[in-house]
Amino acid sequence: MHGFADRAEAGRRLGALLAVDAARDPVVLGLPRGGVPVAAEVARTLGAPLDVLVVRKVGVPWQPELAMGAVGEEGAAVRNADVVRAAGVDEQTLRAAERRERAEVERRAALFRSGRAPEPLAGRTALIVDDGIATGATVRAACAIARARGAARVVVAVPVAPPEVLADLRAGPDPDADEVVCLEAPAGFMAVGMHYVDFRQTPDEEVIRLLAAAR
Repeated sequence: MHGFADRAEAGRRLGALLAVDAARDPVVLGLPRGGVPVAAEVARTLGAPLDVLVVRKVGVPWQPELAMGAVGEEGAAVRNADVVRAAGVDEQTLRAAERRERAEVERRAALFRSGRAPEPLAGRTALIVDDGIATGATVRAACAIARARGAARVVVAVPVAPPEVLADLRAGPDPDADEVVCLEAPAGFMAVGMHYVDFRQTPDEEVIRLLAAAR
């Protein structure tokens, strides 16, 4: 079967795959908003704690869907130099866009956590879950945050992603992720939403509800 009915089904399938060789002492970190329904199912399957890792894509101003980077909690920032160059975005414009998204990161972290401290990651496996990967910018920012918070191991787990982005996440002597798990990596990848029957936006209320239910 190719594709997924919805995020919950994708999460169940991902959880089943991860359970085969379960990580030691994992913390499941959903990337809000769409990654949280997937992560909730993974956390349930593994019997692991669920938390969010708030990251925001920094889009090209005149083409917001195209990521020129990402910012996240604890000052994490990743830049996609190729996109910045190709789009001809200057440093001042890029910094202004990063500032705007950083304010949104802080707002969302406060909203989703309601004053609670993040789940401790020191010495544990950070299992970063999203509903799919397009450019990889937000996932790379999430990996940087997890490492900054002392995770012993960083695993990225997604239902669908382009094969070349998965390879980039694992590449080099200092990879973004120690391990990458993906259910489907089609060669002709175009957009995450094309691999779901139901890809409606996940509202903030659902993220809050799923986090409360997991506690």
